Parts: sequence; C-alpha cells; structure tokens
Amino acid sequence: MHGRNNAFTLIELLVVLAVIAVLSFLVIPAINGLKKSGDMNTASGQISGVITTARTYAVANNTYTWVGFFEEDGSRTSTQPATAGTGRIVIDSVASADGTLPYTPTNPSVISGSRLIQTSRLLKIDGMHLVTFPANVGGTTITTPGAVTISNANIGSIGDTTPQTVSLTPFSYPLTGTAQYTFTKAIQFSPRGEARINNSTSLYPLQPAVEVGLQPAHGAIVDPTSVNLVSIQITGVGGDVTVYRR
Repeated sequence: MHGRNNAFTLIELLVVLAVIAVLSFLVIPAINGLKKSGDMNTASGQISGVITTARTYAVANNTYTWVGFFEEDGSRTSTQPATAGTGRIVIDSVASADGTLPYTPTNPSVISGSRLIQTSRLLKIDGMHLVTFPANVGGTTITTPGAVTISNANIGSIGDTTPQTVSLTPFSYPLTGTAQYTFTKAIQFSPRGEARINNSTSLYPLQPAVEVGLQPAHGAIVDPTSVNLVSIQITGVGGDVTVYRR
C-alpha cells in the first residue's frame, strides 16, 4: 500500500499564488503610504529644525538671521546656476556678521555676501514641493492638525502662489563668487526672535504667523491627490514653530 503523496497539487499552488497576489495588492499601497508619511515627517522635521536653530542663533548672538527657500527641478541633478522648478527644496541659513541689518531698510537691495556668515550647511530635500494652501473660511488660522487651509491676508506664506513671498533683499549661495542659488523667499529673525517675512508690498511686516507649506512630489511632478500635507507655522512675535499634519 502506497503512502499518501505530500506534494502540493497544481491547483493548490495556484491558490497560494493567488492569495499572495491579493495580499501584495493590499499591502504594497499601505507600505508606500507609510514611506511617504515617513518622508514627510523627515522633511518637516529638518525644515522646522533649521528655522528653530536660526531663531536661536539670532537671539543668542544678538544679530539678524535669515532662512532662505529655493525650489529647483527635482527631475535632474543640481545645476550651476540652479534650474528653478519643482520637486527639490533647497534651504540655507545665514546671519549678519556684525549684528546689524546688512541693507538700508528704506532702500533694500541684494544683501552683500561679505556682510553675512553661514550658520548651517545647505539643505536639499528631494520629493517635496513648496505649496501655498488656500485661505480658510472665515480667515482664521489653523487650530487643529486635521486642517491645512490656513492662509489669510494676515499670514505670510512661503509657497507657490499668492500670497507668495518675494524677498526685497534676497541673498545668494555661496555668499561670495558666482551664485548657484538666489533665495528670493526668506524668513528673517530679529535679535528679539521676531519672525518677519519678505514681500513686495510692505517692508518686513510683523505678521501673526508665517507658513511654510509642503506637498509631496515625484521628480518634478507634484502629487495633487496626496493626503500627506504639512503646514509649518512660525508665530511673528514669539517665533514659535509648530508643525501641523493632515
């Protein structure tokens, strides 16, 4: 009498493969979602860290600091000079070398690099886009992590549309020589830690808050359906940094 053959039959193998395929279809999107969420957490942590460090440096050294933002084409390697575009955020932080404003407030111009010092290394974050969130109904600022529509007339925005920041006093990287990056979007911190944002209508207005909006991108393509959105807010007077997620 022959013993039972313990090998799988063809039908059993096909069933196992079908189950694996279904599980992969269900699990892979979840894994990708976790990765994107993790990437957004990393990016928001890096940016908020640079902002906080710049404010701390300004207060500790009784000087002025700036955090500049530039977005370049994320589908290619960095060029010299940089190619503006979408998908890679470049961030630089500088300070006044002698503690004074390196420009005349009534007649701003490009800040001379000789009057600035680097306070951090150049930071590049791939797969991210600077975005301006739409104005919230009622003109109120964000109060819960579930909301992202936070911009209004009293909030400065580092993003991609109105009220987009255009600096009256841009600075460059490197500080001397041929510039690779010119930062036309910037947050300025005073020796008291006040956060002011540059724009084209009023010279460094002290606003209730400044917002840096983040949205995922793939190369140079923004993901319009992503739920991984981040708003980094800096209060004008206290310079407190808060990260909100959807």
